[in-house]
Amino acid sequence: MFSRRNRRPKSAEPRPNSPELTEAWESLDQGDIPGALRSLRARAEPLPPGEVAVVVARAAREAGFDDLHTAATALAARPDRAQELYSYGYACVERGVSYLAIPALRQALDRVPDSGAVLRELVSAYEREGRHPEAADALNAREGALNDWPDRYLLVYNALMAGDLELARRQHALLPDPEDEIWLGAQDRQRRMLERAAVAGPVTPLDRSDLRGWQFVMGGTVLGTLSPYGFDAGMTGRFAWLQDSHDLCLRGLLRLRTVLAAAEARPRSVSLLPGRGSRILGLAAAEILDLPAVEFAADRQDTVVIAYDLDEVARADQGPEIIGQLLERTPGQVLHEHASSWTDRPVVTADSVTLLHQSVRAPWEGHLGGGQDGTPEYGAPDDRPAEEVAAEIVAADPTPDEGDGTTPADPDDRFADFVTAVRGTWLQGNRTGLRSAGPVRSSRFL
Repeated sequence: MFSRRNRRPKSAEPRPNSPELTEAWESLDQGDIPGALRSLRARAEPLPPGEVAVVVARAAREAGFDDLHTAATALAARPDRAQELYSYGYACVERGVSYLAIPALRQALDRVPDSGAVLRELVSAYEREGRHPEAADALNAREGALNDWPDRYLLVYNALMAGDLELARRQHALLPDPEDEIWLGAQDRQRRMLERAAVAGPVTPLDRSDLRGWQFVMGGTVLGTLSPYGFDAGMTGRFAWLQDSHDLCLRGLLRLRTVLAAAEARPRSVSLLPGRGSRILGLAAAEILDLPAVEFAADRQDTVVIAYDLDEVARADQGPEIIGQLLERTPGQVLHEHASSWTDRPVVTADSVTLLHQSVRAPWEGHLGGGQDGTPEYGAPDDRPAEEVAAEIVAADPTPDEGDGTTPADPDDRFADFVTAVRGTWLQGNRTGLRSAGPVRSSRFL
């Protein structure tokens, strides 16, 4: 993604003709490249890619991205050529602005509808933007001409990510084993997703609002709690910005205890991970589960590994090494993460998660409140020893927040029934994040 750089001297470059692009251009005049990109995200897609490319060329030049500057300049000069549309789209994807690639790649595909390379690059851009229904539609529209690997595989994957089980199952039935072993891992992940859908389907609706069901299908994660706010407004159980509490931490640990009992898992210890939040929560988990707390060891079997936030673990000393060890866990290890981001790809997929958030403030970090003059400010962090904070979690009140009344009831017995139904496919398969392996791309298609 672009970053802010000092503004370079203006050159005699063309200016955009569309008034929708004026704001982005003015942001560039002020040296604000991120602001220009935000404006383009909001306004650029309906416009001709050649016009947008004028602004992108300047932004890329000022950011020092020569490949994108060259491709955008070429498209601005020859906006109707398929090769220029494709090269520009490819460079946008490579530079982390896939939303700018999509209109150009759609036009390129209109001009060369039989090009598998253009189709795959468009699908890649859609995937990076989380626009899986459109990716599936683009592939399904050319179903008769698809190669099995990777094209039909990508159709199944994007149909699954879009929640279209009927299409995914129908296309999966047509997919033979890959000849190239590079696709074996992707095939295994996809089979496991469909297996999880088969066992979850009888006990959960797997409709557009079934967050727990789809979280399990996609990554094998059991989601412990649902946000009590904004369910009908599209959040369907996700949190947006959350000031976390000891009460919610305790509720998450009690749900973890329910998961372990319903799945008939019998851990013998709680493993502590680096990072203050994970240590606090791990010590509390040891009390709740009545198990000894031990330092994490990659080869320890029959243990529950506790993380408050796996991104925090990854930033700690030894964190990257530990995250790598958690990707292929020792038999009997169960990884529980309290607060997991739903807007970023996870560093590793946990087996149990308390909640999904967009942004979270841990209870011990200091919460936002009103200062003496009424100005919002964060309070002082809780720097007491981890053992004292963990004791407060154990003594907290796990009663669910009633919220706004739109979130469906989520009683413990129904939650336990879900875990019992899916336990045969839980703790199975690769624990990497949710993303297609994707095809190897070429910078040209002609």
